[in-house]
Amino acid sequence: MVKTIMVVDDEEDNRTTVKAVLEKNGYEVITANTADDCLEKLKQTKPSLILMDIMMPGTPVKEAIKLIKETKIAYLSVVRVGEAEKEELLKAPNIVGFIQKPFDINDLLEKVKKLVGD
Repeated sequence: MVKTIMVVDDEEDNRTTVKAVLEKNGYEVITANTADDCLEKLKQTKPSLILMDIMMPGTPVKEAIKLIKETKIAYLSVVRVGEAEKEELLKAPNIVGFIQKPFDINDLLEKVKKLVGD
C-alpha cells in the first residue's frame, strides 16, 4: 500500500523539492503552505506522516499540532535549536522526529521510511 505524506512548508521550493524526492521513491505526497492549510486538508485526508516546518505564517505550529491527534508529525526545519528546545518541541505525543534543513536526500528518505514503517 502506498504511504501518503503531507509536506507543510511556507517555502514553495522546499515543498516542491521534498515532494519530488518522496514521489520518486514511491510515496504519495500532499502539500500545504501553512499550519492552517494543513489542518484544512486533514479534514479530507489521513496521511501516514506529516513533515512540518516550525516557522510559518498564520496559526503557530505549536498550537496547530495540538489539534492533530491521529497523525505522526516530524519537524522539517532550518531553525537551529538547542537540545533543551528540541526536547520541548518533541514532547507532544504524536511528534516522532526532527529533520534538520538543509538535509541530505538519502538521510531524509531513510528517516521517512523509518517513521512511516516501510
